[in-house]
Amino acid sequence: MHIRDWPATERPREKLLARGPGALSDAELLALFLGSGCAGQDAVSNARALLAAHAGLRPLLDHEPRALLRLRGIGPARACLLAAALELGRRHLAAGLERGEALTDPGAAGRYFARRLRALGHEVFAVLYLDSRHRALAFEELFRGTIDGAEVHPRIVVQRALAHGAAAAIVGHNHPSGNPEPSAADRALTARLRQALALVDVRLLDHFVVGDGAPTSMAERGLL
Repeated sequence: MHIRDWPATERPREKLLARGPGALSDAELLALFLGSGCAGQDAVSNARALLAAHAGLRPLLDHEPRALLRLRGIGPARACLLAAALELGRRHLAAGLERGEALTDPGAAGRYFARRLRALGHEVFAVLYLDSRHRALAFEELFRGTIDGAEVHPRIVVQRALAHGAAAAIVGHNHPSGNPEPSAADRALTARLRQALALVDVRLLDHFVVGDGAPTSMAERGLL
């Protein structure tokens, strides 16, 4: 049976328009981008098969566009469409920060770090510099490592804060293993960064550890 023959309330497009995108399953959302299925499968069935083969949405969409187009049911046009949709999501999340709006929702910073760092296969340490009203001044990836770690130099973080005239900073790094639990080294680094930044009157607001799921906030853990 083709999707067009399904009851109207079950078709992904009609369901989205009637109930919003949150009402759709991962397979239904993916099917909207696929547009149509392949031999013997409708778009939703094809989407379900892709998700099952890759253990979920994130591992599937973490593929580079050239890798996506080699998957069953995804050619060049669909691979480009999926990659463009992901980039639109990243830019939408960053838009408020880039317009210089005040960062009033701490969770927004965590989501921003997650979008920027989660899919990377190596560890990256980044800093979001803010002014006295907590408006974004700059986001910089300062240190890169291997899958095991990155060496972070607090003096560089401080130098860049002074260069931007920052009054506050939020830092974050990813764990390529997917485990967002802060290590003892992460906690020690947070303490060193807080002390170093305080010497130049820059407040460290948070340190996010990005892995699978929601990023871990050191501030929420009481580690700042």
